[in-house]
Amino acid sequence: MEKIPMTPGGLTQLEDELRTLKSVERPAVIKAIAEAREHGDLSENAEYHAARERQSFIEGRVAELEDIISRAQVIDVTQLSGDQVRFGATVTLADEDAEDEVVYTIVGAHEADIKSGRMSVHSPLARALIGKHIGDTVEVTTPGGSKSYEVIDVKFV
Repeated sequence: MEKIPMTPGGLTQLEDELRTLKSVERPAVIKAIAEAREHGDLSENAEYHAARERQSFIEGRVAELEDIISRAQVIDVTQLSGDQVRFGATVTLADEDAEDEVVYTIVGAHEADIKSGRMSVHSPLARALIGKHIGDTVEVTTPGGSKSYEVIDVKFV
């Protein structure tokens, strides 16, 4: 069984979503199905079919979250240090073409949000950065062409 790396914050988010699905969403959809059944003929009852579809989605997501949580390998980034890029690092990069700086934190796939500066450890840029040190240059092929970045800073916060 393959472990899924994630930060403590990422695990907390998944556990919160699971708790909400089980304690709020699941009971609400069961109630909606019961109410829809009371309206009579189920074959032409759109509310019933919508509630059943929602129930199917909830049960699928619950199963998915339980699987992810059971395989989570929580990595406490506050215990890490150094100047080498690895999981949990907050990396400042200089885009050598556009001459601007970007900052990304390398996190697990299930907690990645590029708009918030959290990049999946499985992304092409993160894979290219892993193992690099301050001052190293990486070249990454993107849909828009090849991009070159220099590692300016590496922090673990």
